[in-house]
Amino acid sequence: MKKNDKNFKDKVVLITGASSGIGEALAKVFAQKEAKLALLGRRLDRLEALAKTLPTTAIALQCDVTKDEDLNRCLESIHQQLGPIDVVIANAGFGVIGYTENLNVEDFKRQFETNVYGVLRTFYATLSDLKQTKGRLVLIGSALGKINLPTYSAYAMSKHAVCALAETLYMELAPFDISVTHIMPGYITSEFRDINNLGQYQPGLRSKPPPGLSMTADKAARIIFKAIRARKREKLFTLSGKFGVLIHRFFPGFYLWFLKRLAIKKYK
Repeated sequence: MKKNDKNFKDKVVLITGASSGIGEALAKVFAQKEAKLALLGRRLDRLEALAKTLPTTAIALQCDVTKDEDLNRCLESIHQQLGPIDVVIANAGFGVIGYTENLNVEDFKRQFETNVYGVLRTFYATLSDLKQTKGRLVLIGSALGKINLPTYSAYAMSKHAVCALAETLYMELAPFDISVTHIMPGYITSEFRDINNLGQYQPGLRSKPPPGLSMTADKAARIIFKAIRARKREKLFTLSGKFGVLIHRFFPGFYLWFLKRLAIKKYK
């Protein structure tokens, strides 16, 4: 590992889904470290507003990770304006939520198109850069990549897939000195619950988790940054996330029985 490996001054950091939540908060953290930022997302106006507030070089690029042409166009702009990429944070995603019987195959396809194939597109688009810089690949997953909850079948399936991808790439990219960090938060205070099953912003759509179970995006970003800096393999955090994974791991029968009882109670 190089002496300045943990110094992000002038390092080029790409963040997808940077217009809100964890992506926006990570942009602010890396800006404080004087990194050069490429902020990608669908809401260009919010990205541009964010870029103007950051005390570092930052470019805002409209990008839908379900479209190869968007990522290719963004990579050209990044190379021209900032240079080769050192850190790739695949953060773009949303949640298709609902009882499985009320969803359809198209809902699952839409979920995977962003949460899984969007991550893959981001990986393929930036791999040559990461090989050149011996950089860091960061996949933002979820504690639901390890466990499951009623109404989260589509979302949990997508995050289980991200978990499998992260573990595989951790092994496959080691010969190139590229680190892979899999981030698995529990409940985060963000716009996640304001995005409908079509991936559209709809404020007030779903109830928020109890404050005691949720962590702010800013606090989450500080935890994630430390994991990225240390090139950790994975980081599971928030009390809700750790507790759920712990119970599922050591008491799987009880975990499933308890949630089954809740599901039955809700139907009655």
